[in-house]
Amino acid sequence: MISVEEACQIIASTVKDFGTELIPLDQAVGRVLREELFADRDFPPYNRVTMDGIAINSQAFRPHKIFPLAGIAAAGAPQLHLENMEHCLEVMTGSILPSGTDSVIRYEDLDIKEGQAKVVLDALNSGQNVHKQGEDRQKGSKIVPAGIQLSPAEIGVAATVGKTHLKVSRLPKAIIISTGDELVKVSDRPLPYQIRRSNVHRLLATLNLYDIPADTAHLLDDLEEVTKKLENIIKTYEVIILSGGVSKGKYDYLPHALEKLGVKKHFHKIKQRPGKPFWFGEAPNGAIIFALPGNPVSSFMCTQVYFKDWLNASIGLGKQKLALGVLENDIHFKPDLTYFAQVKISYTDDGRILAKAVEGHGSGDLANLVDADAFVRLPRGKNLFKKGEVYPLYFYR
Repeated sequence: MISVEEACQIIASTVKDFGTELIPLDQAVGRVLREELFADRDFPPYNRVTMDGIAINSQAFRPHKIFPLAGIAAAGAPQLHLENMEHCLEVMTGSILPSGTDSVIRYEDLDIKEGQAKVVLDALNSGQNVHKQGEDRQKGSKIVPAGIQLSPAEIGVAATVGKTHLKVSRLPKAIIISTGDELVKVSDRPLPYQIRRSNVHRLLATLNLYDIPADTAHLLDDLEEVTKKLENIIKTYEVIILSGGVSKGKYDYLPHALEKLGVKKHFHKIKQRPGKPFWFGEAPNGAIIFALPGNPVSSFMCTQVYFKDWLNASIGLGKQKLALGVLENDIHFKPDLTYFAQVKISYTDDGRILAKAVEGHGSGDLANLVDADAFVRLPRGKNLFKKGEVYPLYFYR
């Protein structure tokens, strides 16, 4: 067995760049941007009125002065011009500030009657209620760097600068495979000795968070069938995630089948709980294979800790910094293994993250995942982790 640190280093060494693709703007949220976005004109592109009211020349302002209304400037209309600085123009939010004016007085500070606006202010600052041209960004300046995961904020910027399509990281072609004669479809009524295929759907949901439309398959406990089907799968997919069939049981054929197919084993078994039997390798054609233990908590934990790190790096996000949680209760763990304990998260009034251990019944207790929010990583070398100590967290909620 290797350590968790060694496993992380090995997996990181296999990170791949799957290239780029051009996708429509409305499909880009959550994807990783692979181009820079620049302002195609000043932001804002003109002196923009920020309040409904009247535009005046501030030099003509006097407390409680009355300005005759000379017209109205609507948003989306061409710029007007104030001919007489002793007059004013009504303006709407978003409209171009009329030439000959430099300030806006909002309606709340006016008394308008019979075509005249009486100011009820005692003072006025030049430029008041005006968003000046280029104040946010100058034409040609970079607004969004490459390598960022696109949120609705960046989508809005892309639309503003006229990007109908965006260059993003291409996502790998992936498949999730369950193994074992005891597994049946979710829609089936299992016999007393059968269970439904929950791992596939749990893993598929994780990939859906990245917008990866992974395929699924199932392998029965037959070496010849496992080998034959895997041969075709390896030729077709860039990322293969298997669940089950990697321990020491008589029907755990995956390690032998992968070896027969020329897949290079990078490691098999990590000094950790859960997920000790985790197998990881790379096919001659470059396909990456994550062969996870079949127990649901084990496969889920390995996905959160190892697969997501690898995927983030491969699509250009890099290694994500882990949040730190303060243990809310003591945790006892005797084996000399890194322990990924399930914890429920809460927050103190001053912003600290609290992690309370949620005791389950081992790596087969998939229902216990519902009661927790994250895994806390507890290092080898000690068997008591005291309340108040701080450790890294892997959130899955």
